[in-house]
Amino acid sequence: MKNLWPNTEHEGGAGTVLALALGAVVMLLLLGLLLLAQAGVMASRAASAADLAALAAADAARGLTSGEPCAVAASVAGKHDAKITSCSVAGGVVEVGTELAHPFQWGVATGRARAGPPP
Repeated sequence: MKNLWPNTEHEGGAGTVLALALGAVVMLLLLGLLLLAQAGVMASRAASAADLAALAAADAARGLTSGEPCAVAASVAGKHDAKITSCSVAGGVVEVGTELAHPFQWGVATGRARAGPPP
């Protein structure tokens, strides 16, 4: 039978090993991109929780809703799986800090927001 690929008798299979190594590198890069995307999502969720908690607390501080502002902020943040790290009320303006932990990710995502009466 005629050899369809001339000069291949001395091949040692290095191309196969190289292709496998390249595939492993691509998989690791995809894993890194997934982790970065997950970190971005977590940061966005923490910021959203802080925004909503600050708005709810500002409403409570102005008397539009019942409750103590920081307790209202903690309740709203808890509904978004976040916890309050800081809460301060000064003259109807509320500043809230949140923290969101993910069980499969290192570290925590944080968010900060400030809300008050309309100008």
